[in-house]
Amino acid sequence: MLAQSAAVPGAALRGFFSLLRRIRHPRPIHSRGLVLTGRATWIDDAATSGVGWIDDDWRKPLEVTARLSRAVGLPDNLPDVLGLALRFHPDDGPHVDVLLASAGRRFPLRFVLVPRRSATDATFGSLLPWRSPHGPVLICARSVPSRALPADLAGLQRSLDEQPWQVRLYCAAPTGKWHPFADVVLKPAAEGDSAELRFDPVGHPPPGSATYPWVRRLREPSYRVAQRGTAG
Repeated sequence: MLAQSAAVPGAALRGFFSLLRRIRHPRPIHSRGLVLTGRATWIDDAATSGVGWIDDDWRKPLEVTARLSRAVGLPDNLPDVLGLALRFHPDDGPHVDVLLASAGRRFPLRFVLVPRRSATDATFGSLLPWRSPHGPVLICARSVPSRALPADLAGLQRSLDEQPWQVRLYCAAPTGKWHPFADVVLKPAAEGDSAELRFDPVGHPPPGSATYPWVRRLREPSYRVAQRGTAG
């Protein structure tokens, strides 16, 4: 029932993204961003989520590719919805993509996009859950410790060149408490931003989780339109 209900807004989002892509090509949203690189380290004795990829704190650190961007591309002195895309590279097996956007921290605002000027004090949330044997699981990220970061990409790159950005990852049930499970340290990547860099949370979910059919029906049509003509 949920999957069928999600098909209608999914189709509407697809139409909106198709129109927007004609104006803003190749990325209809998050057109400008800063590519980052770093490493994720799992936290010992973290609370169990039910997702094997989150709970396996015995794993060695994972290399990470990330992209921090502004959704609409408003002037830097204005708040915008910020996006944080994370790609985790295991030594074997497919990579894992996690897409996060600036949102509220507490329920129910963790399902609401919240514009921010910069990543300072922002909560980056998944908004949509993954399916685990224990039920739905959300992921969020926050700076640790809180750190004043420039809003403009050039200033942000200079700041992170001087001192890498430390981000802590958390997981939670939709109405539950956030539990930390990993730390990610990020710095500017050698390569610049490229339309070829695309993240696919539906096609590359965390191992031990699955995508709810209603999430796929809601998200995938617009994502495919946004990605058309570029590498995944």
